Amino acid sequence: MATVAAKKQSADATKETTELKRGLKARHLTMISLGGTIGTGLFLASGGAIHTAGPGGALLSYLLIGIMVYFLMTSLGEMGAYMPVAGSFSTYATKFVDPSLGFALGWNYWYNWAITIAAELSAVTMIMKFWFPHTPSILWSAIFLVIMFLLNYLSVKGFGEAEYWFSLIKVVTVIIFVIAGALMILGIMGGHVIGFKNFTIGDAPFHGGFMSMLGIFMAAGFSFQGTELLGIASGESEDPAKTIPRAVKQVFWRILLFYVLAIAVIGLLIPYTNGNLANGDVSVSPFTLVFQKAGIAFAASVMNAIILTAVLSAGNSGMYASTRMLWDLARQGKAPKFLGKLDSRGVPVNALLVTSLVGCIAFLASLFGDGTVYVWLLNASGMSGFIAWLGIAICHYRFRRAYVAQGRDLAKLPYKSKFYPFGPIFAFVLCAFVILGQNYAAFMGDHIDWNGVLVSYIGLPFFLILWLGYKFTKKTKIIPLEKCDLNN
Repeated sequence: MATVAAKKQSADATKETTELKRGLKARHLTMISLGGTIGTGLFLASGGAIHTAGPGGALLSYLLIGIMVYFLMTSLGEMGAYMPVAGSFSTYATKFVDPSLGFALGWNYWYNWAITIAAELSAVTMIMKFWFPHTPSILWSAIFLVIMFLLNYLSVKGFGEAEYWFSLIKVVTVIIFVIAGALMILGIMGGHVIGFKNFTIGDAPFHGGFMSMLGIFMAAGFSFQGTELLGIASGESEDPAKTIPRAVKQVFWRILLFYVLAIAVIGLLIPYTNGNLANGDVSVSPFTLVFQKAGIAFAASVMNAIILTAVLSAGNSGMYASTRMLWDLARQGKAPKFLGKLDSRGVPVNALLVTSLVGCIAFLASLFGDGTVYVWLLNASGMSGFIAWLGIAICHYRFRRAYVAQGRDLAKLPYKSKFYPFGPIFAFVLCAFVILGQNYAAFMGDHIDWNGVLVSYIGLPFFLILWLGYKFTKKTKIIPLEKCDLNN
């Protein structure tokens, strides 16, 4: 008996070092889902979107991208509840479409979030210089990189707990913002009714027409990146069949409350002609301006602190997602083997270290200026995010067709998307449209703006090289529907 018990204990110890631990509780997953998209995209970039396309144009752009993201989350929710894996859509592409697409999507997503870490660390330097204007950028990038690393190094539960509280702060801020803004619009706060007058000035609500809206689709997309974390986190959630559908249902309310209502409030309270909206400075963030109008003391400092937690949250999530994707790629033999190792606590430390090194790109901010590096990284990451979403749409379309082709009962799916096939098709078309047309202006005029083309489209050739390179070297083919691997 003692020998059997010892063998079982040894087997359990081995298991701990080969499988991720399911340490994310329902409240972690729900709050990660709720707060996943709230970051600098909403707190800072939303003002620029309104200034560019007018309040109506910004509202419609964010609403369209939001609807697309909701469809994508129902698609990801269906696959994630059925097959919860840390590799998420990279694994799904390998099983349901073509191993080369899985390889390219995995590395693209790792790159996407690793770059986002660098982008958020660049944003940290701008935020901290609000309080400490004469300090070096490299100091703040290094400090916050270490903090993000430690939050992920401790355990998956440590990541989940940190993300829970970061997200809670952001959620409460947006709720207070929307309520205060509504009271000001109605004249209950501030002493006079503002109403809809800012929607009628100049050529509002749609300034610049459709082309201006197209120009801010990428910024809107970057703002919504993080919702697909649900798929990555499914591999470490306690009961994915129950927690994932619950979190997916929250996406609709998140889109409605956090973006549509917040942007409507900003557009109603601040004229789109206000030059401060185009300024990325925290002191004139649209949230800061509205809170100042509401008479809240130290509004800029308060918002700066809140934006700091949002940046930490985005960087924390980015490190978690990219580390898990890199670990899963290594397990599939699509990345160096040493990256597929876990420590005794179930943390992929080697993958975490390599991902953290990419975050050091943020240190370039000290050489080229904070704002320049941040904008460049944001654009590079934005393209990769849309490619990942494109992959989710393709995977779900193929998954459902394979499921039916193999004679399986749809009623037995833990969660079933109500929008198939329209949802993945709509998401695919809109993603492809935004990817190709996001910087159309670079091709206009007498000369092509090659610098603008490089900054905007750099993620596309990177993805194509990965996809086609793996396809030709490994000679992979599209998997017939009847042979798709639907086993967990």
